This record gives sequence, structure tokens and C-alpha cells, in this order.
Amino acid sequence: MSNVAIEKKTATRSLVKGLIAGLIGGIAGAAAKHVAEKIYPPRVKGEPVPPEVLAQRVAGGTLTTGEKQAAGESVHWLFGASAGAVYGGVAEYYPQATSKEGASFGLVLATVTHEGVLPAIGLVTTPQKQSQREQTSEMTSHIVYGVVTEIVRSVVRKML
Repeated sequence: MSNVAIEKKTATRSLVKGLIAGLIGGIAGAAAKHVAEKIYPPRVKGEPVPPEVLAQRVAGGTLTTGEKQAAGESVHWLFGASAGAVYGGVAEYYPQATSKEGASFGLVLATVTHEGVLPAIGLVTTPQKQSQREQTSEMTSHIVYGVVTEIVRSVVRKML
């Protein structure tokens, strides 16, 4: 690749455009993850849902079922959009982050959250104590999230 081509490619990078494209992709990915979890839920009815548990802790008091659900949904969408934005920004400067059409991003996100951070702060059990269903559902729905996020991010980024 010539120096001119490298300079031109570098000049077209934009953190802001990457963040915007990733944000939009992350929202679409969160919607797809939500649908995937309706088809293949990670938990049986009645088991605590991590975003709802987090909302309850942040509130510092008892929330009604409706408040927990609303807060849990808010956490889900906010996290999905935020993770997508970060991903979009990283993809601008490190295109390898988009490997496997976003599936790698989804798997890394699942590993960091559901096998690392969430058990560490007590929102889910450790991976060794999680059911096979929970583990496979979380990995599957995160792959769906990553792939949809990447597809939408790349389309939106081309439009910007």
C-alpha cells in the first residue's frame, strides 16, 4: 500500500462518526439481543434478572415489579447503546475489532460482563454455578448483539 493510500485512509477516520455509528448499531444490537433472549431465555421465570437487580441496588430501596422492569429495561438499552458506541469508536482506529462480523465483539462483551464483572459484583452467580442454559443463552444472545451491532454500524458509518 502506498503512503498516499495510507494517508487517505487515515484522514477518513473520525472518532465522532465512529461513536455515532456504533451507538446506532448498539441500539439495533440491543433490540436483537432482546428478541434472541425471548426466543432462548437465559433464566427461567422468576429468577432475578441482572439489570433489575442492579436497578434495585442503585435505588437503595424496594422497587415495585413495574419499576424494576422499567429500570432493568433502561439499563439494558443504555448499556447496549454505550457498548456499541465504544465499539464504533474502537473500530475506527482498530478495524480488527470487527473480526468475525462482530461475533468476536459479542463474545468478548459476554465474557467480560457475564463471566467477569457481573459475578464479581454479585449480580449473577459465577460461571461455574450458572446453568448450561444460562451460559449458552448469554453467549448466543451476545453473538447476535455483536453481529447486528457490526452490520448496522458498518452501514451507518458508510452513510456518514
